[in-house]
Amino acid sequence: MCELLGMNANVPTDIRFSFAALARRGGATGPHRDGWGIAFYEGRGARMFHDPQPSAQSEIARLLRDYPLKSEIVIAHVRRANRGRVGLENTHPFTREIWGRAITFAHNGQLKGVKKLPLGLYRPIGTTDSEHAFCWIADRLRARFDTLPTPSALDRALHELCNELAGRGVLNVLMSDGRTLYAFCTKKLFYIVREAPFGVATLIDEDLRMDFSKETGPHDRVAVIASNPLTRDEVWRELPLGKLSAFRNGAMV
Repeated sequence: MCELLGMNANVPTDIRFSFAALARRGGATGPHRDGWGIAFYEGRGARMFHDPQPSAQSEIARLLRDYPLKSEIVIAHVRRANRGRVGLENTHPFTREIWGRAITFAHNGQLKGVKKLPLGLYRPIGTTDSEHAFCWIADRLRARFDTLPTPSALDRALHELCNELAGRGVLNVLMSDGRTLYAFCTKKLFYIVREAPFGVATLIDEDLRMDFSKETGPHDRVAVIASNPLTRDEVWRELPLGKLSAFRNGAMV
């Protein structure tokens, strides 16, 4: 299984603390050494970095840990290959243009028979089941909505599409249109919302500690979603199985 990391905040926020833990799981404290990727939203677009090398050894990952990129929505993924070769084209998150916006998608799990689903405008670049599933979702969304739908309409559509795919296997997904961070899981995803009064957190995978009260404002709010808890001294909650969770402005809505 791969591992996912997502962040949604009400102000542009630095994800380096959480990313440090995820990167270690890509070949050091975890077996997910078959590539990694991360997307930082900037309005309608997304700044993306991918590398087929293990994130624990990647020079690009090291650069990102030293460079304070801030964003309100971030999606990251470290891969353990099950289907599809180890290569740049198979690293998540994947992105496609829909309604003039960058839509990003990252997934862990295996989906039986998903490549038999018919595709239209959107086609995979790589060979993973995950990218085929994303292209199928993108086609269905484009057919359903001619223009960018309201957040609530997109919430309902994505929930229906994820439920259709969920019967094919494990569907743990992070997805965004730049307005909302969506999470859907059939196995496990955990989340935490950090807000005032902010405390101190220590990473599980690395000897790194952060006092958030020194890094945040009194009205800041940040939601972090991960395949497994990243810190040892905070309370992480499991997302409900089989339901689409939508995060906006650092809160589950």
